[in-house]
Amino acid sequence: MKTKPLIGIMQGRMLPPYEGRFQAFPANQWLDEFHLAAQAGLHSIEWIYETYNRDKNPIIDDDGIAEIAKATKKTGVKTLSICADYFMNRQLVGENGKPNQENVEHLLWLIGQAEKLSMGYIVLPFVDSSSLTSEAERDGLVEVLEQTLPTAAKMNVELHLETDFTPIILKHFLERVDHPALLSNYDIGNSAALGYDPAEELTYIGDRLGSVHIKDRVLGGGTVPFGTGNANFATCFRLIEEIGLSYPYILQAARNEEIDNVSWAIQNRKFAEEFISAL
Repeated sequence: MKTKPLIGIMQGRMLPPYEGRFQAFPANQWLDEFHLAAQAGLHSIEWIYETYNRDKNPIIDDDGIAEIAKATKKTGVKTLSICADYFMNRQLVGENGKPNQENVEHLLWLIGQAEKLSMGYIVLPFVDSSSLTSEAERDGLVEVLEQTLPTAAKMNVELHLETDFTPIILKHFLERVDHPALLSNYDIGNSAALGYDPAEELTYIGDRLGSVHIKDRVLGGGTVPFGTGNANFATCFRLIEEIGLSYPYILQAARNEEIDNVSWAIQNRKFAEEFISAL
């Protein structure tokens, strides 16, 4: 009998929006979320590292890292990954296609922090304000990866790219940077909003699939509750399960002010579990 899929959640989603932002590191309540995630039956929390409230993020120093490890031991809720939203504001690649060397050095530092917690991967977002729209910018990303992947591999930390590349551009990019520590993050909702064909995308990504964010969005629009947008969950989950996933799926669902966050997380976890089990 197949075991239930492992389901985690993006940090902050078990709490009210911090400082009114849809996705943010919950600086004053991050510890509470471990206990809430355990109540919701979630396997893990994907940690957010961003420019906002950076000085309050425990991942920046050894004492904070010890606190995170202690919370994991107490609740059983793991931290296996970082969503590096820091680089949405401090871009790794400039508009001229040249790497921003100070930010590249900061990524190398973050890889070291991830290694201290035995985290498996860091998601690097190249969407919205950090989208790479030109060939020169993508060339710049190749340079960034050439500088950082050897260190990542040495520390057993993978780099997962979250991009808005068209499926064919993503395919060619992954072929161009053929390194075992470089994989692709697949955001189900973002791809639906862009109108991409998940069968084409996931076939191109193949065994370079590293992690998955579960989200639903309308075509050309924002995040909505699971099953009410344009995400083709049946196709996505079928192909993801065929490829195989080493890490938990990460819930990144729309918020719901009508019920408490734990109940909403349970509902979303069950949505994913039932979809996958039905396969």
